[in-house]
Amino acid sequence: MQQLLSPYQLGNLELPNRIVMAPMTRARAVGDGLPHDAAGTYYTQRASAGLIITEGSQISYQARGSIRTPGIHTDAQVNRWIAVTEAVHAAGGRIVLQLWHVGRASHPDFQDGGLPIAPSALPVEGDAFTAEGLKPIPVPRALETTEMQGIVDQYAQAARRAREAGFDGVEIHGANGYLLDQFLRDGSNQRADRYGGSVENRARLPLEVAEAVVAEWGVEKVGYRVSPAFSMYSMSDSDRAATFGYLAGALSGKIGYLHVIEPIAGPAEVPHAERITPLLRKKFEGTLIANGGYDQASAERAISGGGADLVAFGVPFIANPDLPRRFAQGAPLAQPDPESIYEGEENGYVDYPPLEEAVG
Repeated sequence: MQQLLSPYQLGNLELPNRIVMAPMTRARAVGDGLPHDAAGTYYTQRASAGLIITEGSQISYQARGSIRTPGIHTDAQVNRWIAVTEAVHAAGGRIVLQLWHVGRASHPDFQDGGLPIAPSALPVEGDAFTAEGLKPIPVPRALETTEMQGIVDQYAQAARRAREAGFDGVEIHGANGYLLDQFLRDGSNQRADRYGGSVENRARLPLEVAEAVVAEWGVEKVGYRVSPAFSMYSMSDSDRAATFGYLAGALSGKIGYLHVIEPIAGPAEVPHAERITPLLRKKFEGTLIANGGYDQASAERAISGGGADLVAFGVPFIANPDLPRRFAQGAPLAQPDPESIYEGEENGYVDYPPLEEAVG
């Protein structure tokens, strides 16, 4: 049996395979951050994944930065997520919620006219998806030191609500230029207090958040996502290896898994000589999920070679709801319709057929 298709024990979760459904924003949320009515069907169709990580879900009203994305900070949102987790569990799946705070990658339209928050008041290149279309992200407001505990509390409360919603665990979104990533990297964090300067200080908020979330869930049921090479939203760091290596070492033994986005193929491919996933593998004692441009063959090589324990797939899961089965049978993969990735309601969301219907 291919190792990619072999079982794996992730904490108390018995995964039937090592294929992870990566978190993907699909812009289908309705109302006040409620998962779409079809979200239960969408995730249940993909319940054969070893593990499902949901689309990023805002931990608070302040955390928002894009239209039609779900949250986990109101009773109504929790109730809608309960229907999703119950459906996935009934289908035999395992599902964790990604906890998301966008930080400066937001717009006053989401902040009652105020500025988005950030570690430092620095310009940001990029746009926010608002109800009125794309709008440039403004220079954010730097958080006061006294506000840090409030951020930690937001994560803790969201983690608690995720447990109430019936998830099997949570993943802290510390990647892609969002709030915790902004604090970690020296290109976006130029603070002079105990949350800025040295890598130990810049990692302080991410580690405080991880500790608070683990207090709600336990070590084995918490993951943390990083993207060392991500450069959108004006993100940069002067020493990626030192910065992310420190964080990986500090999280080692403190959380259940580390989820690393470092593409090996595609437009964002990171050259082999610049990849730091091998370093993070050494620093972090625990499950490592590799993500970014993998296909079945490269995922198998990553696992069999010891570079990762699990591999996450994003786009392939959109048009191939039964991706593990297709891998097992060597079946061709369907390609998603680009026009319906971020819009289309049920179209392009829950209408991709399973293998037997696709070839029938």
